[in-house]
Amino acid sequence: MQTDPTTKPPRDRAPLGASFWKLLTSSGLSNLADGIVKLALPLVAIRYTQEPVLIAGLSLVLSLPWLLFALQAGALADRLDRRKIMLAANIARAVLLAAVAALVAVGIESIWVLYAVAFCIGTTETLYDTSSQSILPQIVKRTQLSRANGRLYTAEMTTNQFIGPPLGGILVAAGAVVAFAVPAGLWIVAVGMLFLVRGDFRVARDAPASMRSEIMVGLRFLWKTTVLRSLAFMTGVFNLTSSAVFAIFVLYAAGPASAMKLTDAQVGLLFTTTAIGSLIGSFLAERIEHAIGRSRSLIFATLAGAALIITPAFTANVFIVGAAFMVGGLGVVVWNVVAVSLRQTITPDALLGRVNSGYRLLAWGTMPLGAAIGGLLGQFLGLPPVFLIMGIATLGILGFMVTLTDRAMNDAVHAAQEQS
Repeated sequence: MQTDPTTKPPRDRAPLGASFWKLLTSSGLSNLADGIVKLALPLVAIRYTQEPVLIAGLSLVLSLPWLLFALQAGALADRLDRRKIMLAANIARAVLLAAVAALVAVGIESIWVLYAVAFCIGTTETLYDTSSQSILPQIVKRTQLSRANGRLYTAEMTTNQFIGPPLGGILVAAGAVVAFAVPAGLWIVAVGMLFLVRGDFRVARDAPASMRSEIMVGLRFLWKTTVLRSLAFMTGVFNLTSSAVFAIFVLYAAGPASAMKLTDAQVGLLFTTTAIGSLIGSFLAERIEHAIGRSRSLIFATLAGAALIITPAFTANVFIVGAAFMVGGLGVVVWNVVAVSLRQTITPDALLGRVNSGYRLLAWGTMPLGAAIGGLLGQFLGLPPVFLIMGIATLGILGFMVTLTDRAMNDAVHAAQEQS
């Protein structure tokens, strides 16, 4: 069917409901624990080793499960009750960290224990995050998804980026036992809030099939739906380029021999500008989407992301770079709110877990590759060329916008509504 290309996404101002706010509170607590742990792990690890490879390996191990288990996590989200998966994942994370805190308390300390915990936490994260994105259309109406996603991003950005890392540093200073015990407690409280969300969040399924067959159904839907396929490729390229830049950015910014000559604390403050932009974006994303439409919102987000990446190629001025980071952070959230809400609207509930996991496998699986490319280019070409090359590559993804017109996205939404 054909639709008016100027049609804007509907705005539903009805209350989001008690269940949503309980979910948001639980998500905020869970992300606060995430923010603490992702800084606490390397800070504790440097007490055991000064080998850069071993310290960097923690981040690799933490993200590796997205390459190994993302598709299986999506299949489980479509087979089982999504709320119960989230509950089980957070209980597992709490138990893992409580066990580590107990081991440290009795004097059993090893970086290999941290590696094992990082891998297990990363695995449970694939289950939690996939189910969390998939459950939202069962909590609010589809016309409320942009607003609901914006509120969730507000909670996640505030707790994960603003509060979590500084709190993690304070807790590590107080001791490794405290640094691991506190997030374990936060995950338990998050479980308690999620228990208050009542209802059955298992989706209706066709005749049972093998997990492999079910995964392939989700991947085929993702591949055949042009809008979703284009969004996945664009996200994957942006994550590759941004990972390449931020893998080497500290060399450009930190220390008296660097281009920006910032102290470690000043580098941390510089990165908060991205978080500030993200927080602003979480409040403005729905309004921007409604005011200029989905297609222009995605173009704006891409240009903002490119500004974040390419600006250090031309200046080391901390205020200009910080402004670019803030604009980029805003753009990233606008992109996420538009793209995630669209994916949740287009995809049938019964497929949402598998489509989300396939999408994130493609989008997040490029990040380790990007980091490797950034390191190699920085080694042989220097740092500014990395920013320039990756910025140009980011602008290149605008070519996908020929398939992401407002007409195409509106048609995909209407087709989904007719089939539901």
